[in-house]
Amino acid sequence: MYTQAMDIAAARGEDPAPGQVTDAGYQAEFDAKIDRGDFIEPKDWMPEAYRRTLVRQISQHAHSEIVGMLPEGNWIGRAPTLERKAILLAKVQDEGGHGLYLYAAAETLGVSRDTLVEALHAGRAKYSSIFNYPTLTWADVGVIGWLVDGAAIMNQIPLCRCSYGPYARAMIRVCREESFHQRQGYDLLLAMMSGTAAQRDMVQDAVNRWWWPALMMFGPHDAQSLNSGDSTRWGIKRITNDELRQKFVDATIPQAKLLGVTVPDPDLRWNEARGAHDVGAIDWDEFWSVVNGNGPCNQERLAARIRAWEEGAWVREAAMAHAAKSEARAAGGR
Repeated sequence: MYTQAMDIAAARGEDPAPGQVTDAGYQAEFDAKIDRGDFIEPKDWMPEAYRRTLVRQISQHAHSEIVGMLPEGNWIGRAPTLERKAILLAKVQDEGGHGLYLYAAAETLGVSRDTLVEALHAGRAKYSSIFNYPTLTWADVGVIGWLVDGAAIMNQIPLCRCSYGPYARAMIRVCREESFHQRQGYDLLLAMMSGTAAQRDMVQDAVNRWWWPALMMFGPHDAQSLNSGDSTRWGIKRITNDELRQKFVDATIPQAKLLGVTVPDPDLRWNEARGAHDVGAIDWDEFWSVVNGNGPCNQERLAARIRAWEEGAWVREAAMAHAAKSEARAAGGR
């Protein structure tokens, strides 16, 4: 792999150290591409702050997809029918694939996957706070599909136009598959809401527990978002946290009415003047507590990922040994 600075400096016969690249012409060309809406590709020069921001965001996104397999994977063996089990298996498999797409996109920025995973296991890298909540009932699987994946889609569709090409292209497939996840979740809830009173109560309880964490998925209010300014200027982020959260609420409340559930917000009102819903205050103390490692399942989720990594070491070693033997055979036959 090459970092952007190494590639350009080598082409010019200069010292390839990233910190040596100071030509203002590179910055001007980068700015012009951003202004035109062009993609920045891995071999293009980019400011180090842009690269670091992408590494942080893409790796956090990748970690979220991988850790996000755990809450629902817990229910694969307890799905009520073979059809629901097959659907859930497919969904969890999709999430693993999304993580791989995104780790690969991050690697184009000159950082190894091992480095990214080590940062997660050491607690230096974050993943979405939503995955630190427990899945207590089967209804939680449906609500995660409807609310959590619905919020993810709202967040991720603008990323299909992200200024960094590999990330934008990965997101096109991710969003298509997330749409399936959201629909299967809503379908599951429709089936339960057509069932017994106990099933309907189970769905309402799950909505009560997941509604506010789903709203927190969009991140802090715009005024408190530390990275939004640069991300917006560079075309990484196209829509602000609060704008995305508002779009999600306005799209979801009619779905809730059709489903026959209510959201746990006594202050929710339709604002005719704004043409949008007003919502109550979000408990940001809870959000930051979970982000900082104090959620209901933080330790459990991280421990599960570390255990899986350690127990999978023999698979990685076997794959590397096989690749080395294949390369040696190919070289010997030349």
